[in-house]
Amino acid sequence: MRKITSFVMAITLLCGANAYAQIPVVKNGKAKARIVVTTQEKADSTAARLLQDFIQRISGTELPIVHSEVSGKAHKGDMLIGNGQENVLSKTPDGNPITDGLKEDGFRLLTGNGMLRIASGGDKGSIYGVVTLLEKYLGVSYWGENEYSLTQSSDIKLPVLNETDNPVFRYRQSQFYGLHSDPVYKLWMRLEEPSEMFAASYWVHTFDRLLPSSHYGKEHPEYYSYFDGKRHPGKASQWCLSNPEVFEIVCERIDSIFKANPNCKMISVSQNDGNFTNCQCDQCKAIDEYEGALSGSVIHFLNKLAERFPDKEFSTLAYLYTMNPPKHVKPLPNVNIMLCDIDCNREVTLRENASGREFVKAIEGWSKISRNIFVWDYGINFDNYLAPFPNFHILADNIRLFRDHGANMHFSQVAGSRGGDFAEMRTWMVSKLMWNPELDTDDLTHTFLQGYYGDAAPYLYQYIKVMEGALIGSGQRLWIYDSPVSHKHGMLKPKLMRRYTQLFDRAEKAVAHDSVCLARVQRTRLPLLYSELEIARSEKNMDMQELTDKLNYFEQQVKRFDVPTLNERSNSPVEYCDLFRSRYMPRPKRSLAEGAKVTFIDQPEKGYAELGKTVLTDGLFGGSGFVEGWVGWEGRDASFVIDLGEVKEINSIEADFLHQLGAWVLLPTKVSYEVSCDGTHYTLADTKELPEDRNPKVQFVGVRHDFAAPTAARYIKVNVTATKTCPHWHYGVGHPCWFFLDEVTVL
Repeated sequence: MRKITSFVMAITLLCGANAYAQIPVVKNGKAKARIVVTTQEKADSTAARLLQDFIQRISGTELPIVHSEVSGKAHKGDMLIGNGQENVLSKTPDGNPITDGLKEDGFRLLTGNGMLRIASGGDKGSIYGVVTLLEKYLGVSYWGENEYSLTQSSDIKLPVLNETDNPVFRYRQSQFYGLHSDPVYKLWMRLEEPSEMFAASYWVHTFDRLLPSSHYGKEHPEYYSYFDGKRHPGKASQWCLSNPEVFEIVCERIDSIFKANPNCKMISVSQNDGNFTNCQCDQCKAIDEYEGALSGSVIHFLNKLAERFPDKEFSTLAYLYTMNPPKHVKPLPNVNIMLCDIDCNREVTLRENASGREFVKAIEGWSKISRNIFVWDYGINFDNYLAPFPNFHILADNIRLFRDHGANMHFSQVAGSRGGDFAEMRTWMVSKLMWNPELDTDDLTHTFLQGYYGDAAPYLYQYIKVMEGALIGSGQRLWIYDSPVSHKHGMLKPKLMRRYTQLFDRAEKAVAHDSVCLARVQRTRLPLLYSELEIARSEKNMDMQELTDKLNYFEQQVKRFDVPTLNERSNSPVEYCDLFRSRYMPRPKRSLAEGAKVTFIDQPEKGYAELGKTVLTDGLFGGSGFVEGWVGWEGRDASFVIDLGEVKEINSIEADFLHQLGAWVLLPTKVSYEVSCDGTHYTLADTKELPEDRNPKVQFVGVRHDFAAPTAARYIKVNVTATKTCPHWHYGVGHPCWFFLDEVTVL
């Protein structure tokens, strides 16, 4: 009998203890707790306001925020934020200090004596503690720009808590259109921005900011890269890293920057954008040859800076030509290696394709000589934000790879533009994985889809998985400068496009009763609509009515959802619709050159010659990316002849050129047309000179000649004088540039 009584008493005591341990925060709509800020730290005050805000959104009740210096003795119901008032819940249940084991941005949630303590490991730890409290224990989920879900209740209680959490990466960065318009979003996703870490926002490609060629280039060309027999001062030029004067000038500049920004301890001293523009003077070349990598001279330079400023941290790029580590020199501990995987394909993980394995080899090498690595990973199609990019299946594995090789900072560049491919879920998912890479991607996918799209979730999940499988099954690479047209025989082939359309139709039908979820589904459908248009422009025999309807609907939707850009070059989707009507819709008059034979006097670059035999006269116009529909030459002039098959009367000739500075595609300087009836004797029709164009937007430039009167000709010779070399203002300075040509139209 005693045993039974003792057992019952134990249960009673345990239940009583648990009941006592629960902290009533709001009861029947009335405040039962205070939020106590225990320090003067800005992050702790921000955390308090965030907690107060969402408790009010849940319950309609505003809790008071007080500061410990005026709040007096702590009492039951207090939720203490920060590491002040050390005598209150200052120890963990096992007797260790409450901050024991906490890293930067880490936190501990601990309840006891009717109170809650949110302790911080530094920086934003208390904010992220509040986010976890709200998300994990109070049922608040944050999805996108001012988009969240919660269950309203007039009663809120906190359970027994003893939870510690630390991020895997000390710095986590991503992209999303709501980062600046919604201040809660960045905090909730636990993301940071370069301006918070890097002095005066000196973050990547800083050489010209630190040593501006506009100031030094004319009088001191020796400060800049030497190759091809001369110095190349310019906005995108690299430094001569062995020049002692460069080092001293940069040191003076860095010293002034840190003095003007005393709260920042880190700065980026990193190469300008561009590839193989490094200095190859005798001194720089000797260092790089000894180190067996073009990063050698960079690390020698950065180590000297790190020694000059031992209390500061210096970040530099391991990017393109500097991706591979040096053999001998090791970065000092306060040199941060920002390693970029820009050249890798994305259809499988980095360990599973040749391009990825090159990067894996590089990160393995860097991890042997440094534990201060910042990985910059690329997770979207930069030429076509509004194109499907099925890479969710590789995200966790790649982030674990970075973690396992010493990366402590991470930028997942998913280019979360409004209307982009699953932009909201993409940033939400990488933010979760950058905090904890062990999370399961499939679980995260289900959580987001259900929370954000409601009853449409199962259909969107099927869409994602079918496309993922189709991509892998196609054997086609997934590239960050891809085109939907590249996948029209693979993951975007007609049978699959019909399947995707059915799934979105079902998704819209499932949430037809919910205007919020319906709008989200319709916005998420934009990449599928865009792909339909892109593929249609590459095909003949268009159904004009169907195509017009699709184009009009797409235009209506991008306006409705305020989609700002199609790509990183800021080309507007509304402009795209106008361009589609004028460029891709069938023209009133058929070109006399359509289907004509093309003979190259100067062969295009490898991979383009065979294509060029048809695409220059197929009646179809290329898109914004050079990966399909274009014929290219690099660093040289070109000529070719079009045979119309018989002598015809012609009134005009027009050649279509691509302008895409980001891909080193520049317009030619001159185009001339010659005509002939016999293919032997040619008459010059016209020569057109093209002005230099520095506009970063993707453009299509037609070079047209109109004859004064109809002219008889069978053969048309097109001569193109290329720009050949990237100019001083371009980040390929001194290196060969391309020109790309598509349709030649003869009327």
